[in-house]
Amino acid sequence: MSRAFVFPGQGAQTVGMGRDLAEAYPAARAVFEEVDEALGEPLSRLIWEGDIETLTLTENAQPALMAMSMAVMRALDAEGVTIGEADYVAGHSLGEYSALAAAGALTVPDAARLLRARGRAMQAAVPVGVGAMAALLGLDFDTARAVAQEAAQGQVCQAANDNDPAQVVVSGHREAVERAVDIAKEKGAKRAVMLPVSAPFHCALMEPAARAMAGALAEVDINNPAVPVIANVLAEPVADATVIRSLLVDQITGSVRWRESVLDMRQRGVTEIWEIGAGKALSGMIRRIDREIETLSIATPDEVKAAAGRIR
Repeated sequence: MSRAFVFPGQGAQTVGMGRDLAEAYPAARAVFEEVDEALGEPLSRLIWEGDIETLTLTENAQPALMAMSMAVMRALDAEGVTIGEADYVAGHSLGEYSALAAAGALTVPDAARLLRARGRAMQAAVPVGVGAMAALLGLDFDTARAVAQEAAQGQVCQAANDNDPAQVVVSGHREAVERAVDIAKEKGAKRAVMLPVSAPFHCALMEPAARAMAGALAEVDINNPAVPVIANVLAEPVADATVIRSLLVDQITGSVRWRESVLDMRQRGVTEIWEIGAGKALSGMIRRIDREIETLSIATPDEVKAAAGRIR
C-alpha cells in the first residue's frame, strides 16, 4: 500500500480546533506554544477561545491551520506514526507549508512566521473590494478556464483552484469574476457563487504578495523534505529545497492544481490518503476525483488513535 498525507487550506478553521489534542498530547500542545512564541502573541488563545471572524482573518487563519495540522502530526508521532509512513505529502494552498513542515523542510516557527507574512502580504496586495473569487460548480477545468478568459475583458480573471472534476474557483477583479459567474451559468454550471473571501488569491493581482514572499523566503532555511512534496503549481513531486523555495513564490499567483495533484499521486500508486488537520474538505474532493482512493480525516485524539491502529 502506498500512502500520502495531505494538509487543508483556508476555510477549514474552527474555533476550538486542536484543544482536545493539546490536552491529550503534550507534544501537540508544544506545537501551539512554538507558534505563539514565533509570532510573539497568543494565537492559541484565539484558536481555542476567540471569535470566528478574527480567526478567519487571513493573517490568523494561515498560521492557525498549520499549527492544527502539525499538532495532529506530533500526536501521530506520539502514537508511533512517523512521516516515514507517507510516500508523499501535499497541501492545498497554505497547506503546502504544513506539508513542508511535516516533512521537515521547514521548522514550525519558520512556517508560522512565513504564513503570517504570507497572509498579510496577500491581504495587502489588493484593496478590499477590488478583487473577488467565485466557485463554479458542475464545469470541468477546461470549460471553467475558458469562462474566465471570456470574462476577463481586459481585467484579471483566472482559474485559481482546480479542486475536483466539478469545482473550479476563479479569481481576479470583482467585475470580471461577476461576469464569470453569469457566463458559467449560461454554459451550464450547476451553481456559480461568489465566495466570502477578503482578497483574490492565486491570480496575477497577487504579484505584490509574491514579491513580498520572495523576500521572506530568502531569509529562511529550507531543507530537502524527508518525503517528496506534490507542489501545487506543478502537480508533481519535488524534493529539492532550492526548487521548493522558488515554487512557493510561484504559488502565490499560480493555480492550485489539486485535482491533478491527486491524480498524480494515484498514478504513482497511492491508494490511501490521510487528511491531517482541520475539516474534511480535502477528503471530499479526493473522493470526487478518484473513488478508488481510501481517505481518512484525522483531527481528534480518537482519530489519531484509530489511524495509528491501522499502521500497527
